[in-house]
Amino acid sequence: MPVSYILIPLISAFIGYVTNWIAIKMLFHPRKPVRILGITIQGIFPKRQQQFAEKLGKLVSDEFLSFQDIEEKISSPDNLKHILPEIETHVDRFLQERLAQLFPMISMFIGEKTIQTMKNALLTELEAIFPVIIKKYVSGLQQQLDLEHIVVEKVKAFSTDQLEKLLYGIMSKEFRLVEVLGGVLGFLIGCLQVLIAALSA
Repeated sequence: MPVSYILIPLISAFIGYVTNWIAIKMLFHPRKPVRILGITIQGIFPKRQQQFAEKLGKLVSDEFLSFQDIEEKISSPDNLKHILPEIETHVDRFLQERLAQLFPMISMFIGEKTIQTMKNALLTELEAIFPVIIKKYVSGLQQQLDLEHIVVEKVKAFSTDQLEKLLYGIMSKEFRLVEVLGGVLGFLIGCLQVLIAALSA
């Protein structure tokens, strides 16, 4: 068997592996634009970080974390039910203790039944006005906070080193698999070339 029949699959596997390794590295490198033979080369993430930040900012503000979603979640009846016991405790404490301290004369003419009636009335009113207050608050907050701009600035300030470490920490196995697959495909292509050469001989 000619030596070339062994070398061709091995060389093809090596080329496939190295090509995919370089492709993964070029996601982040080079950090700065480099001119080689008149061609400017720069890593995909460093080159597209501005566009990536803008797209992500719009996506987050429109789809993932809209103020409308926040408003609906906070003002939902189920969430209000969770905080009502805490509010009831404070209202009860105010009527039982603070009212007597602030208005001693009035507290002398108010009995437990009246206090309970006042508490129920206050809780009913608070439960009714809470959604309105929350909607107004979130609406004002939306005007003050540009969520899209905040996300864009945060992503723009995120260094490529940090991004590379983060992605490698999450996807190191997947990157490794891509490199190995490049070698395997290269080897198979090399074997195919040997087969074609053998049949043509």
